[in-house]
Amino acid sequence: MTACEGQMLNSCYRTPSSDTLLPSENETLEINTNVKEEQTEEMSKQDQPVETKETDEQKRHKIASELLQTEKAYVSRLDLLDGVFYSRLLEEANRGSFPAEVINKIFSNISSINAFHSKFLLPELEKRMQEWTTTPRIGDILQKLAPFLKMYGEYVKNFDNAMELVKTWTERSPQFKFIIQDIQKEKVCGNLTLQHHMLEPVQRIPRYEMLLKDYLRKLPQDSLDWKDAEKSLEIISTAASHSNSAIRKMENLKKLLEIYEMLGEEEDIVNPSNELIKEGQILKLAARNTSAQERYLFLFNNMLLYCVPKFSLVGSKFSVRTRVGIDGMKIIETHNEEYPHTFQVSGKERTLELQASSEQDKEEWIKALQNTIEAFQQRNETFRNAIAKEYEDIPVEVSNAELGKRAPRWIRDNEVTMCMKCKEPFNALTRRRHHCRACGHVVCWKCSDYKAHLEYDGNKLNKVCKDCYHVIIGCTDSEEKKKKGILEIESAEVSGNSVICSFLQYMEKSKPWQKAWCVIPKQEALVLYMYGAPQDVKALATIPLLGYTVDDTPRSADLPHSFKLTQSKSVHSFAADNEELKQKWLKVIHLAVKGETPECQNELQVNLQEQPESSKTSEC
Repeated sequence: MTACEGQMLNSCYRTPSSDTLLPSENETLEINTNVKEEQTEEMSKQDQPVETKETDEQKRHKIASELLQTEKAYVSRLDLLDGVFYSRLLEEANRGSFPAEVINKIFSNISSINAFHSKFLLPELEKRMQEWTTTPRIGDILQKLAPFLKMYGEYVKNFDNAMELVKTWTERSPQFKFIIQDIQKEKVCGNLTLQHHMLEPVQRIPRYEMLLKDYLRKLPQDSLDWKDAEKSLEIISTAASHSNSAIRKMENLKKLLEIYEMLGEEEDIVNPSNELIKEGQILKLAARNTSAQERYLFLFNNMLLYCVPKFSLVGSKFSVRTRVGIDGMKIIETHNEEYPHTFQVSGKERTLELQASSEQDKEEWIKALQNTIEAFQQRNETFRNAIAKEYEDIPVEVSNAELGKRAPRWIRDNEVTMCMKCKEPFNALTRRRHHCRACGHVVCWKCSDYKAHLEYDGNKLNKVCKDCYHVIIGCTDSEEKKKKGILEIESAEVSGNSVICSFLQYMEKSKPWQKAWCVIPKQEALVLYMYGAPQDVKALATIPLLGYTVDDTPRSADLPHSFKLTQSKSVHSFAADNEELKQKWLKVIHLAVKGETPECQNELQVNLQEQPESSKTSEC
């Protein structure tokens, strides 16, 4: 039998069991290991304690415990404000370093708030937590004491003013600043500022509201505490709405303070009316070569600050290059092949071509700017409509006979930035605010340089604006010209009807000689008017000639063809272009200083018009 046949024979005689493949030694070990792991895992699960779900009763206890712990921390902050900051500043104020009234205004009723929490609310909560097993409720305590939380209204309303006073007196009084900084270094302050601690009472009421809402969600409606808790929440929610508004203002104010420090404390932006809209890096395209320069923008609700980054480790991070007002601002999307994502900000102060980092960034900036412009315009339009509606019945024509008979409501100074008549902007020095006693409008000194008898004020003489003066007095144009100030008579008006007029060189005291258009009008032949040019609408100066002494002898230091007018300490020097013109002026002036007028005015004018062109500029 061959080997091949032997193999075939063996294969024919295999048993069924031998036909099944047995696992190898390694496979056997792996199976045993997996079995052991499963058994161990199952045993460990059995050893672990079964997690029990927290009941609503346990959750209510947890909320009450949190209320107590946060109340303890809050009372310690009130002690810091009342017993440390307030006490030390008031003690220094009583020494005369700064007004005690300022300190009382800053801290408002903080002492009353502190007394309420430390002597009433906190002790009640502590006692209740000790009795929780027999009396598991807090609604009754809060319902009883919630009405006292109304005292927060005074603190919250005063909060903005308090922040402003802290800022003002920190800058104004070194001693005030020293005390605050000294206290802020103490460990109890936790490296936080006075302003941060003063925000604690404002934040506390919303905290009560949040905990009480959570407590009510875990409380069955048939609970004995339900009505008390619900009534407490109603009172606390009302107080919280005011606090939330103050918190938002404070957060905005804190951000403004941060930016104020970034800008080197040079830009006056810390104002409750200012609101930061957007900030971020941007590139500015140079006007000459379109090279891109790194810049930083701060967009507020009323202005855009265009800043240059400063590369310094300490101090300010940016310097303001331009402040662009939102009023009149326009946004234009531009296209530049070399520089993508560009847009233009065009304002009254400056036009900027800017490049964003991406198309999305560009769209966000354009949207933020356009929304800010629209909001600004809407605020202004609302204000204008309110003013127009309030004053639409005020008479401005002669037929409206109530002017002067009924006392007006005055427009407030801070409601306008420019004269309501001539539209010139106000400023602190040369154009200040005045009120017309007839219509109540805010006008400049020039537009209020009128007086009229007002019936509602016992026919006393009162300052009124030009429009009201015309209505009340009913004066004509000629009468209005008489009302003009002595310098406000137009040069052309008097030159065309004058005794004599021409250019003269003029010098007062030791000042340099200057050219002036000099006129003596026919109707005021005793007054010399001096203008910068023949068409000026206002004289530079006037000289009432009566009583002056005339000296027509020039000295070596004087110009040729000169003469002087002297009276007491007043000395006015004049010089004509030629001797003939000088003599014509002297002929008129010699009469005027004696109170006389020339009899041959026509002859003077004819002779003057025969002067060479070099000595005159305009015919009289």
